[in-house]
Amino acid sequence: MELTIEKLVYGGDGLARLPPDASGKGKAAFVPFVLAGERISATVTEQRPGFVRGRLDSVLHPSPERVSSPCPHFAVCGGCHYQHANYAEQLRIKTEILRENLRRLAKLELTTEIQVHASPPWGYRNRTRLALRQEPGFRLGYRRMNSEEVLAVEACPIVSPLLQRAVTALWELGREAQIPASLQEVEFFANAEDDKLLISFYQVAGGSRPEGMEALLTRLRAEIPELETIALFGESLHQPKAQDTNEGKPQILAGPGSLTYNVSGHAYEVSAGAFFQSNRHLLSELVRIVTEGRSGSTALDLYGGGGLFSLPLAAQFQRVVSVESATASFRDLRRNLPPHAKAVHSTAEAYLQEAGKKLRPEFVVVDPPRTGLGPKAARRLAECRAPRVAYVSCDPATLARDLAILTEGGYRVEAAHLVDLFPQTFHLETVLHFACN
Repeated sequence: MELTIEKLVYGGDGLARLPPDASGKGKAAFVPFVLAGERISATVTEQRPGFVRGRLDSVLHPSPERVSSPCPHFAVCGGCHYQHANYAEQLRIKTEILRENLRRLAKLELTTEIQVHASPPWGYRNRTRLALRQEPGFRLGYRRMNSEEVLAVEACPIVSPLLQRAVTALWELGREAQIPASLQEVEFFANAEDDKLLISFYQVAGGSRPEGMEALLTRLRAEIPELETIALFGESLHQPKAQDTNEGKPQILAGPGSLTYNVSGHAYEVSAGAFFQSNRHLLSELVRIVTEGRSGSTALDLYGGGGLFSLPLAAQFQRVVSVESATASFRDLRRNLPPHAKAVHSTAEAYLQEAGKKLRPEFVVVDPPRTGLGPKAARRLAECRAPRVAYVSCDPATLARDLAILTEGGYRVEAAHLVDLFPQTFHLETVLHFACN
């Protein structure tokens, strides 16, 4: 079938319309790796009552914004979605998707301009997680698009130089059969300067330290002088990275068990398995956007993680309360906070229910996972009546849902920022600043 792409939607697909049917309205058709205005040929791969999904066969009339991807795995690997668009077009797409989601789902027409904060489009990731497979033959790589099958990847253009060197070193060791068969995944995490490395291995559930691990550690330290910590987790989990999801406590095989990450003059200890943002270029900008110009008596940081926003807030407020539910991140949070700041091990919803109204914060930061605050927590946040709220979101749909509740509760949007933490992908980070009416 031939289609004309109307626009891109959240998730990476382009939207087109099939010819009108008997009801007089054509079904929506979703096709990946296309751009607005393009005429394409596609094959239907999935039929639903209200829409179809298709596979791109050829681009008949390409967009002037289309470019060649530098990665041979693009459109096969599940990691990237926009490498076929120049970077300026990627930012335009994300801005329009954000605006449309807020308009359609929250019934909000932004009266303020969305301020866009660009990233270097390549080599930006400070963290990457890959699968390890030994049969048939060694493979290290990412999942294929819409599949659990492992795609062998030796080079990834969005990871930092140090991470790429670590991937290359592990490939060499794998080819030499130096990697124990029980290891199923590996995660590399580099510091802000890209000169220190933490490696976490994940093995099959319940396994003890595998035979051959000491030899592997010796080789890794020889091949990667920047390697500071090596950790071993007792199970392999492939799951979306969420701020409230940490694996259990690992065995520390070498080093202190954490990495020091510097952002805007603050030093954060980040333990193996704990969440930390993955764009090495934009973290200082993100912190500035969220915290700049805020000061006073009390600030509340919900979903505090390891303290990314809590530490700068502690320099600007007399009292900071930081709430985190994930165990590994909470350990880091408690270690990173200064004495006058308080770490609370709790979900945001439970904390708001018990203490939110009593606290009376002047400023609240919320940085939830993709699931967002949720209706109950959003209502309780609105009931706090904090004069200012900064909402950091990685999903425009759940942001829009929560935004509708906050605006009903008396809040208005003062400023909107799109912070592009994830170039080449459909993911986008949003910061909205709210004021209470």
